[in-house]
Amino acid sequence: MRNAIVAIVMVTLIFALSACAKKEEQKGAYLAKVGTVKITQADLDREMKNLPEFAQALFAGSEGKEKFLDELVKKEMLYQEALKKGLDKNPEFVSKVGDFRKISLVGMLLEQVIEEKAKLTDQDIKDYYEKNKEDFAPVLQLRASQIVVKTQDEANSILERLKRGEDFAKIARQSSIDPGSAKNGGDLGFLSRGQMKPDFVAVAARLKVGEVSQAVKTGAGYLIVKVTDKKFGTPVEFEEVKELIVQRLTADKQKEIFDSYLDELRKNYKVDINREALSGLAGEEKKEGTLVTPGTSGGEQRKKD
Repeated sequence: MRNAIVAIVMVTLIFALSACAKKEEQKGAYLAKVGTVKITQADLDREMKNLPEFAQALFAGSEGKEKFLDELVKKEMLYQEALKKGLDKNPEFVSKVGDFRKISLVGMLLEQVIEEKAKLTDQDIKDYYEKNKEDFAPVLQLRASQIVVKTQDEANSILERLKRGEDFAKIARQSSIDPGSAKNGGDLGFLSRGQMKPDFVAVAARLKVGEVSQAVKTGAGYLIVKVTDKKFGTPVEFEEVKELIVQRLTADKQKEIFDSYLDELRKNYKVDINREALSGLAGEEKKEGTLVTPGTSGGEQRKKD
């Protein structure tokens, strides 16, 4: 019984993995024939190539290839039987084929438009590393200033003042409830990680020099931090972070190209959003949360369980 289940799973796996492969012209002597359909050496090689490496290992050697050929025969028999039963006309199947076709074409388009343009040169990668070495170096110490206030409203008001360009140190002297740092304009001097509380580290570590944090609630009140300087250790060697840089730059470049391409497409296609129908969907969602209770006066409603 177990062997039968394994065999069925294997057939399904082969069918799924090779479903996307192109069917090339059948040339040369066939290895097997199912009805009038020939399975050639080229078919076997192509289907094998489309398997992941771990699956290819299962069919290594002449004996393995014979087993794989048997799997292809099984797949072809199942395919022909499905056609005989008219399953290719099944609405659900037709819909799935349509969805697969759309996804495949979109994938091909994006590959054509984005992947080629997003390719990086070795110089691109090296330049990024040189310009952003600090990103790949440990922070040994950072210099920060803080403002601590009692309420969220006070903190929000101070953040608005800072956005308008008011001086951080001046506000710290006027408003911070931490007397030790307030007299110095909020300046805490250079701090190593061991000198900072965990909630302070969580806020300050993410900031670049010159950046100001959002207000964060702590045991002492609402904390606003500004990082004014950092001392870095030795950067990690280029070769150790090269792959990380490639991933980061590729993702950024692909997004930039994709967004730009979509902007161009929007100029060429008229898109009409039916806001009335869209708002109706929101109304339907609200209705689904209630049921009318039969027999109650005035259309009384109760919530669904």
